Amino acid sequence: MQELMQEFWLPLALAATFGAFTGSLFRLTRRPGFERPLLFPVLGLLAGIVAYFIHQLLVAGLDAPAWLLPILVVLQVWLWLGPLGPKFKPRKPS
Repeated sequence: MQELMQEFWLPLALAATFGAFTGSLFRLTRRPGFERPLLFPVLGLLAGIVAYFIHQLLVAGLDAPAWLLPILVVLQVWLWLGPLGPKFKPRKPS
């Protein structure tokens, strides 16, 4: 049970946390005034989880190195919050 914690759950939790942190940093680089600011860390969290599973597939298939995981997390967050991310329309002043 201890090995499962160290080999699966701990890296998954770290990747998800790093994704949420990166999503929050991405939120800080955006212009103020966008709606739904919680969307950035949540999408970052999900991107971190997906990047972890992509990394696991790469490890199983190609014996990928461990340093690739943080790069995959950052790329996944950038992809989901950048070009493929949500489009926000500016609010009209009322």
